[in-house]
Amino acid sequence: MAEPGPAFDVDDPVLARAAWSRIAEPGDQVAGALVTHLGAGDALAWLYDAASGTSPVVPRRLEQHPERPSVGRVQRAVERWRGRLATLDPGRELRALDRLGGALLVPGDPRWPTAVDDLGDAAPLALWVRGETDLGDLARRSVALVGARACTEYGRHVAADLASGLVDRRFTIVSGGAYGIDAAAHRGAIAARGRTVAFLAGGVDRLYPAGNTDLLQAVLDEGSIVSEVPPGSVPSRVRFLQRNRLIAAFSRATVVVEAAWRSGALSTATHASALLRPVGAVPGPVTSMASGGCHQLLREAKAVCVTDADEAAELAGDVGTDAPTPRAGRPAPQDDLDELGRRLWDALPLRAHAAVDSVARAAGLGLDETLGGLGHLELAGLAEQSGGRWRRAARPPQRVGSTARWG
Repeated sequence: MAEPGPAFDVDDPVLARAAWSRIAEPGDQVAGALVTHLGAGDALAWLYDAASGTSPVVPRRLEQHPERPSVGRVQRAVERWRGRLATLDPGRELRALDRLGGALLVPGDPRWPTAVDDLGDAAPLALWVRGETDLGDLARRSVALVGARACTEYGRHVAADLASGLVDRRFTIVSGGAYGIDAAAHRGAIAARGRTVAFLAGGVDRLYPAGNTDLLQAVLDEGSIVSEVPPGSVPSRVRFLQRNRLIAAFSRATVVVEAAWRSGALSTATHASALLRPVGAVPGPVTSMASGGCHQLLREAKAVCVTDADEAAELAGDVGTDAPTPRAGRPAPQDDLDELGRRLWDALPLRAHAAVDSVARAAGLGLDETLGGLGHLELAGLAEQSGGRWRRAARPPQRVGSTARWG
């Protein structure tokens, strides 16, 4: 029996993407590939034909494409999508969002957070938003603070303190709206009168969990609530895990505040690391199982140690501008550098290695003096190279010493 055709205009890019966000589960890479290569409207028109048996399993325009999904993957995808076509009504869901004062963002909208496009075929097909709709602006200076729901008072205090300090440094606080560390991070941002974003695993019409309804209402006043599934969608374990990839992609850096060895919050750190986003972890008492996941990240060198807002800001911020403030009794490693040395130190990236010419441009120096200066920084333990590309040393010495001069 042929599937009925769509009851809406599939050529409308907003309606088409809204429809796909209902059809496909978050992170569905087959749907992402089809929408990327065909466009949301053409991919949707093909799906109706494929579901009714009047179109080839793989769209003709993709048959020779080297990166197209396999026939088997597409066949399985059509079967799991088929059941949602009969009741598909994106216009109704958009009207429900409009009644809530929200907006649907799609790629190409100037408010779209382009950082999430780094997820490739697993990128969100659309984002349903309530509160502040300019997610691109909110993402520009942002830090994700994540952790376990079953947190300790220590973790709650640290999360709120980090959020408040980062707000003072003009960062948006990003988390998942859940109990525990998430809630403490959102509350810390709100108390500091800062901006915060909560990514939900269900629709934005369902402020979940119910015990955080008042908190999520406050988030709406100070920032945004975001989901990649339409209003009326219910949270599920898989959607919670997929939600974590959005938090990691959206944010400039992720800090795990407190998490046990098997905490779901560690999946956010894993996604961030895969996307080459900086990851930090807050150490806890060595006797606390609630910090076991953080200690594991640190032990395996998957995260850097974060103990205060300065260090979190350094992970996510701009080189030089967001460097930690030296503390009494803890001199900064670059204190004894001369002007040339400090300019090179400021220009070096924290994680990814950069080419010499890129460092030279950032420092405003010539190639010869840059190469010579980088050599001195390497000897001083402040810089390291890999394949001719440079970054700051992972563990610089506390003090360079008065002999580190370039003049």
